[in-house]
Amino acid sequence: MPRLAAVDAQTYWMSTKIPNDQFLLYGFAGVPADVPRAMREVRGRAQSCPELTVRVEDRGVFTYPAWVRRDVDDTQFAVHPGGTWRECLDEVVRLAERQLDASEMVWKLHVFTPVDGIPGAAGPGAVVVLQAAHALGDGIRSSALAALLLGRAGSVPAVPSPPRFRGAVLPWRAYRAARSHRRLVRDTDAGLVPPQADSRPALRTNARPAGVRSVRTLIRHRAHLSGPTVTVAVLTAVAEALAAHLRALGDDPATLGAEVPMAKTGARHAHNHFGNVSVGLYPLLPVGERRDRIAEDLAMRRRRAEHPAMLAASQAFAAVPAPLLRWGVAQFDPTLRSDTVTGNTVVSSVNRGAADLRFGDAPVVVTAGYPGLSPMMGLTHGVHGIGATVAVSVHAAESAIGDVDAYVERLDAALGH
Repeated sequence: MPRLAAVDAQTYWMSTKIPNDQFLLYGFAGVPADVPRAMREVRGRAQSCPELTVRVEDRGVFTYPAWVRRDVDDTQFAVHPGGTWRECLDEVVRLAERQLDASEMVWKLHVFTPVDGIPGAAGPGAVVVLQAAHALGDGIRSSALAALLLGRAGSVPAVPSPPRFRGAVLPWRAYRAARSHRRLVRDTDAGLVPPQADSRPALRTNARPAGVRSVRTLIRHRAHLSGPTVTVAVLTAVAEALAAHLRALGDDPATLGAEVPMAKTGARHAHNHFGNVSVGLYPLLPVGERRDRIAEDLAMRRRRAEHPAMLAASQAFAAVPAPLLRWGVAQFDPTLRSDTVTGNTVVSSVNRGAADLRFGDAPVVVTAGYPGLSPMMGLTHGVHGIGATVAVSVHAAESAIGDVDAYVERLDAALGH
């Protein structure tokens, strides 16, 4: 049986301390003429995909968990009453209270129909939400699996299985990682590689999430977002809206920054193949300069991530023996607080490709996602595109921003039209 890669096992074990299921939402124009048949089609695609017919089996402290076969069954599908688009989003928040047990199933499909007010749909439509354990995949891989379920042609490549006795190579990989790190320090001092991003002061958005949790989604056409990339355009708008909102709540947003998941370079050797980077948001700069600085920050984080030392560090981590990594995860205390953070909010951006998905005979018109909150993060943003439609989503705790609709109004204005 293929073992979980170290980073995937860490993600699986951490889910008991910080829930990390992902919720990938797809809205369709129209209700399928035969909803049960549409669900059977999805189930058939899932059953024929080896990457979706698995669960996690953890066999003890001395070894890594393994991916084991699990046939697709009725427990992985749920049909919910329809309603309005807002009511559907409220239900997605409640779904997050019922996290999956990856030892039983690593994904579940939720269907809402009929739903009124889906962006891009002229009348009642359907909403499909894929709930997926984070160990199954990062945002890019989970999006590819969801697309397969919803009719996209092709397959999702398997992730190579880690070597059985991976711990045997740890001493050599650790030595190589240390040597590469010394080179990274020299290259940084010489100005050949950007320095590591500085931490920034925690703000109200980094308080432990409390009170009502809400999600909202704004829709834009890709061509109407001003910037070199969609991600930069949204970060620029978040800087303006969040700074103004925090200032009104009594926080000083001068050092505002975001934590941005960034795909790693090189071949994928784990279901989760990304790292989080820190990006300044520069809310005090004029919008054009701010956009340029954000783009520059992202480019610098990418350049540093491509240094050979980062690959060597990842390879060393992949060889850590299971008991040692288990012990490390067990030491994590989610109740501890810090005065400094990587970012004051999260902005996770994934392009989900062409608008070629269908649920039965209903075509997709929008897709969205709502990155989870954590003990040090009460406000997150999702940026998800399908075809020419981009959804900019907000997931917030009341403790982080107070009136979520007031913040979304500011973000709506900052994004432009």
